[in-house]
Amino acid sequence: MIRIILAEDHPVVRDGIKSILEAGGDIQVVGEAENGLEVIQLLKNNVQADLILTDINMPEMDGMTLLKTLAKDYPGMKVLFLSMMDNEKYLFDAFEIGAVGYILKSANVDELLFSIRQVYNGHKVICNELSLKLLHLSSNFAKVIQPSILLTEREQEILALISEGYTNQQIADRIFASRRTIEGHRQTLIERAGVKNSAQLVRYACKNGLL
Repeated sequence: MIRIILAEDHPVVRDGIKSILEAGGDIQVVGEAENGLEVIQLLKNNVQADLILTDINMPEMDGMTLLKTLAKDYPGMKVLFLSMMDNEKYLFDAFEIGAVGYILKSANVDELLFSIRQVYNGHKVICNELSLKLLHLSSNFAKVIQPSILLTEREQEILALISEGYTNQQIADRIFASRRTIEGHRQTLIERAGVKNSAQLVRYACKNGLL
């Protein structure tokens, strides 16, 4: 059984989502919250959950602030966003902070349930609508590609893993290098691309045909 804490500030919407989830047969909503603060309180009260399904726009503590708090205080907790916010900035920021999935509320029931099961099984997910939007943006960027930084084979490998959301330690383990080495490569790539963080690096890489 997949145990979920559901964070949504509109009671009617939350009830509807809960009914959809529990109708799937293998999902149980073990806690409900109107904002991030209530999610934290549920966890402090020892509510056992496999993942948090949360909106972004909520009062008192929004979804992004909740994600940052969980990344710090409950680093093993998986966070899947279910939101109306279709701006790719929210998507990149969410994955940069540590989200494992981003689904739009316009997704159908099957896609939502599939995404939850994928996340539960250790995968990261983006809904079809956002995936197509990103693909369209990448296609447009390819038409106006600018001279890009040149990457070694190892840098290309590390960049690809960064784009998939792997941490420095996970990348190090995967390619048999030290964490310090990966940190150095990541920072070098950020500086050479002239960006401020990993999310912007991935955007730059998409725009310039590096991914």
